[in-house]
Amino acid sequence: MLTCFDIGGSTIKSARARSAGEIEIIDRVKTPLDDFAAFAAIIADRVALDRGATRGVAISIAGVVDPASGSLKCANIPCVDGRIIAADLEAEIGLPVWIANDADCFAMAEATEGAGRGHRNVFGIILGTGVGGGLVIDGRLVTGAGGYAGEWGHGQALATRVGTPPVDIPHFACGCGQVGCVDTIGGARGVEKLHHFLCGDALSSTEVIDRWREGEPKARRTMGIYLELVGVPLALTMNIIGSSIVPVGGGLSNVPELIEALDNQVRSRTLRRAQGPLVVKAALTTEPGLIGAAAVGFQELANV
Repeated sequence: MLTCFDIGGSTIKSARARSAGEIEIIDRVKTPLDDFAAFAAIIADRVALDRGATRGVAISIAGVVDPASGSLKCANIPCVDGRIIAADLEAEIGLPVWIANDADCFAMAEATEGAGRGHRNVFGIILGTGVGGGLVIDGRLVTGAGGYAGEWGHGQALATRVGTPPVDIPHFACGCGQVGCVDTIGGARGVEKLHHFLCGDALSSTEVIDRWREGEPKARRTMGIYLELVGVPLALTMNIIGSSIVPVGGGLSNVPELIEALDNQVRSRTLRRAQGPLVVKAALTTEPGLIGAAAVGFQELANV
C-alpha cells in the first residue's frame, strides 16, 4: 500500500492506494501556503494512520521537480518552493517519497487507467484555467531536462494573424515571463481575454462558449480563432512526439463540442491521418491526481 496526496494551492487530498486503480480517500484539508512545518505535519499525520502498512508516499503537486537536483518549483505554495521536498519529507516520515507534477500525474492516470489504456504513447493535456501537459511512453512518465517535458503551453508558439477574414492577434504576456504562449489563450481565462480583444465584451468563458453553442456570430468568431490558435501548436506537438491519443482534462474538457472541434483541427494538420478521434475527453473524472500519483509511486516502489 502507498499513501498518496494530490496537492494544490487550495487543498491537500490524501488517500490509501493498493494499486493505481484502487484508491480509498482519507480526507481533504486546506493547504498551508507559508508554513512548511504545518505542511509536513499534514503528510506525516496521514502516513501515521497506516504506519507499518504503507510502504511510501506518492505526491501529485502543482509544481515541477527538477530530476537532476530534486528542487521543486511551486509558485502557488511558497513554503515548498525551492525545496528538495522529497528529501525533506523523507527525513520527516522515514519512508520513500516520490513527487510528480499534477499534469504529469493526470497523463499517467489516463495512460494507465483511462482513455490512454492500450496506447503506447499518450499525451495528456489540461485545458483549465491555463494549459498543461504530460507525456507517457511505454507506461512511464517522460520528464526531461528540468522536469518540463510535456509543457506545450509555454513558448512563443501562437500565430499573430488568423481567422477568415484574417485578424491580427497580439502576443499576450504570459506568467512564465514569455509572450505568445498557448497558455495565454488556451485556458478559460484565455477564452475570455481573446473574446474581449476581438469583440470588446467582458464575458466569462462559460458565457462565450454557451453563445458559441447557440451560434451567436461574435462568439463563433472568437471560438473559430481560438481553435486555430490552439490547434496549430497542438498538431505540431503531435508531429514531434507521435502520440496516438490525447486525453483532455480541465474545465474546458467538459464541453463535448469544443473537444470534437479541437480534434478536427488537430487531425487536419497532423502528418499522420488518424482514422478515429485523436483528441478526446479524459475518461477519469474522479481523482486523476491521486490515481496518477499512485501509478508513479508503484512504479518507483518496484525499483526500490
